[in-house]
Amino acid sequence: MIHHLRAAGTSFVLDARGTGVPVIVHWGADLGALSTAALESLADSQVPAVGPSSIDSPLRQSILPVMADGWSGRPGIAGHFEGSSSRPPAFRTSSVELLETGLRITLDAASLTVVVDIELTTDGVLRQRLAVTNTGDSVYALASLDATLPIPGRARELLDFTGRWPRERQPQRRDLANGTWTRDARHGRPGHDNAFLMVAGTPGFGFRSGEVWGSHLAWSGDQRLWAESASTGHALLGGGELLDPGEVRLAPGGSFASPWLVSAYSDAGLDGLARGFHRFIRSRRPLSTRKVMLNTWEAVYFDQGAERLIELADAAASVGVERFVLDDGWMTGRTDDRRALGDWIVDPVKWPQGLHPLVDHVTALGMDFGLWVEPEMVSLDSAVAREHPEWVLGRYDDGALPLPWRWQQVLDLANPEAFAHVYAQLAALLREYPIGYLKWDQNRDLLGGSAHRHTTATYALMDALRADFPGLEIESCSSGGGRVDLGVIERTDRVWPSDTNDSLERQAIYRWTAGLVPPEFLGAHLGAATAHTTGRTHELSFRLATALFGHAGIEWDVTTLDPAEHEAVAEWVAAYKRHRGLLHSGDVVRSDAGDSARWVHGVVAADASSALFAVVAMTATRDAVVGPATLPGLDPDREYRVAPVRLGAWPRVVQDAMPPWWESGSVTMSGRMLAGVGIPMPLLAPEQALVLEVRQVE
Repeated sequence: MIHHLRAAGTSFVLDARGTGVPVIVHWGADLGALSTAALESLADSQVPAVGPSSIDSPLRQSILPVMADGWSGRPGIAGHFEGSSSRPPAFRTSSVELLETGLRITLDAASLTVVVDIELTTDGVLRQRLAVTNTGDSVYALASLDATLPIPGRARELLDFTGRWPRERQPQRRDLANGTWTRDARHGRPGHDNAFLMVAGTPGFGFRSGEVWGSHLAWSGDQRLWAESASTGHALLGGGELLDPGEVRLAPGGSFASPWLVSAYSDAGLDGLARGFHRFIRSRRPLSTRKVMLNTWEAVYFDQGAERLIELADAAASVGVERFVLDDGWMTGRTDDRRALGDWIVDPVKWPQGLHPLVDHVTALGMDFGLWVEPEMVSLDSAVAREHPEWVLGRYDDGALPLPWRWQQVLDLANPEAFAHVYAQLAALLREYPIGYLKWDQNRDLLGGSAHRHTTATYALMDALRADFPGLEIESCSSGGGRVDLGVIERTDRVWPSDTNDSLERQAIYRWTAGLVPPEFLGAHLGAATAHTTGRTHELSFRLATALFGHAGIEWDVTTLDPAEHEAVAEWVAAYKRHRGLLHSGDVVRSDAGDSARWVHGVVAADASSALFAVVAMTATRDAVVGPATLPGLDPDREYRVAPVRLGAWPRVVQDAMPPWWESGSVTMSGRMLAGVGIPMPLLAPEQALVLEVRQVE
């Protein structure tokens, strides 16, 4: 039978006739409603010619490409039965089930069964997951189990990402030539240089134009994404968990499931791709109102005490903060970053009455209380490491440990005793104090031990805490943005995109992270004038505009604000509260037009009735007077009023006079005019941003 899944402008057609492995006929633009006869005609028409010097039957892209079917590229499954030299498995279809959300295909080979789940969500997101079971009599050493999807020949340009601490998700583009472009992550986490999203598209695709096909692996451990173009004419995207040799050995009857490969298609560029991903994530992880928070790290670092932090809490409440998060330094003996990780007990020296004086004061001010933890890590200078050295992950047979990283090691949460210990200490804190939020950090690569078991155990710990403490929110921080993926977002309420609060760096990080992750999941903090990660100094107006478009917070010693700064920050907090319903539910849009030194991005309400945009001068522009800024994504046939938003202070400009429309305070244009013609902007100085509010004219 031929199966046709349709949703949100996307079609997926699978030819499951016969007993061979089902073939993917089409993944891309919606083909409309098709009869059985039309589907059969389509599938038959897509059977390719038999090329010279090749197998003697047409080579088609199946849901599990393997050598036995003539596929000489990267296989969907690889491994071997220990002690055997058996031939590569040849799979045949034993069943195809039509589920409410998609398809389940069961494939059998000698001593192996693979089940492939395929879902096309109402948002047009395609999900694939594979599970293999050893039905034989000996151990099967699994090398890889990967999901793949075909892409058409016109998708000849690739986009993926790289980066470093603290400059994550920097784009890189290349042509898709013959061969395989592979991005491996071997950090025990996705890492700061993670590929993040592998996108293939028609040459020159942008935010608002071109056909694009994109895939992301929903997994927080070692992984790989790739694009492959074979000389046979086949091209595909693929991804799966990256396994170490011998890491997964399936005894007879044993099974292993891959992570979900989450993919989407758009004929409207990267913004169309983001819209599908965002709506999918929101449907699975609806969030409560994103409260303005203050995190104490860059305000006090390790210099903690009740008097100092109560003063900080008073200042935070005075500007409208709704959640106060105590960062690193509260644990017993934690005077710097070289000791006490793993001992999740309040320091009796810094906090002789426990955290109660601070927590009681914070809650009396009407704020929630949150706490920083790093449950996966351990300092060798800690009580837990001294009492249980066997709980340190990755110890070699000679007793040596992996190289230290930030003077810490990894705690083996896959050890049931270590897991129980950490859970008990965290649960005790959550029972003693009204902690509604955990900032969950992870500050090193593994460099040893099983990344699969560690990631699975971390998920289990998060799941257990959420189950036992309903309403608990968790932020995923991994020395900044080292673990930003849809696997961790299944069980967290926020990700920290980067450790830098440098607004210029953050503009780029938000721009590209938002290609997958909705704004309400992205921590966006107002930092001090001089960023501690770069030494770069920015004016307050630029920092306020940058931190508005996400889940807003503050990472600054607000006790030091002068009266003008205090008023500006309070005004910004009020603006965030006023606009967060739109910012956290609308569609992210990014403009391709204009001088590359000037970026335009925004969020448009789902019903297109309103929007909030930022016009950002990233650097000096090529021309003295830059052309009008276009505002994409609005309803072309509606009229809109566009007005500037003052966030504490207006941005710095370099000009003799404002554009005339500014004097009237607003301008009214149709959505078609705003997208196609645009509006002249004030001449922003480099590293300045102007926020615009757009409202439909009734």
